[in-house]
Amino acid sequence: MFETIRVDCDDRGVTTLTLDRAEKHNALSGAMIGELTEAAGRLGRDPAVRVIVLAGAGESFCAGADLGWMKEQIAADGANRAREATRLATMLSALNTCPKPVIGRVQGNAFGGGLGLMAVCDTVIGVDQARFGFTETRLGLIPATIGPYVLARMGEAMARRVFMSARLFGAAEALALGLLARAVPAAELDAAVEAEVAPYLACAPGAVAEAKALARRLGPRIDEGVIAETIGALVRRWESPEAVEGIAAFFERRAPAWKR
Repeated sequence: MFETIRVDCDDRGVTTLTLDRAEKHNALSGAMIGELTEAAGRLGRDPAVRVIVLAGAGESFCAGADLGWMKEQIAADGANRAREATRLATMLSALNTCPKPVIGRVQGNAFGGGLGLMAVCDTVIGVDQARFGFTETRLGLIPATIGPYVLARMGEAMARRVFMSARLFGAAEALALGLLARAVPAAELDAAVEAEVAPYLACAPGAVAEAKALARRLGPRIDEGVIAETIGALVRRWESPEAVEGIAAFFERRAPAWKR
């Protein structure tokens, strides 16, 4: 059914939603964006699903947006850019508003949009050797559509430490920033994720869904207006000379003009 993700459900209703482009470090292609949106909706509506574990195949959790897809947006017309930016924002919103608890299982590195996927989870467990970074600005881009979820998770003061510099950081700093709830050795990852899953199986599913919705309403505002602002910000960046230069430099294996 899906080409870029896998969905596996056990007899308890624990469903593992796996990013399955290991050869591309699970970069978010146009196809994956659409499939994640569809899966989030289906799983959210399925009464048999009690918990969702968001995982990645291979070495990386998610390397961010697929740069081939990004290159297509820079070359596209304005209508296509707006449509694709909206699809990306819709995917993040679908996961964020999913009525089931979503637990991130981060077995490897996460950059850019991968950190956005972590931020829309209700809690995230990661391996202690993973590396992280909001790497968009190295390419002349910005962490636009993921921004509301990252700021909601980290707070503005924490986010500003890493949001604009593209600096890479480790699991210990990710813990301090609020991106990770726990960092464990790789051999302990599954047990740590199970420790987050198990309590939900003793809870009333409807109460869990309503409590999650209430937490979202009481937390930082992420409404249609905020999401539209992030879509516009991403489209403007795709149209900028810096993005053209940054993406071109990546594919040409050279430093961008601004690097000192």
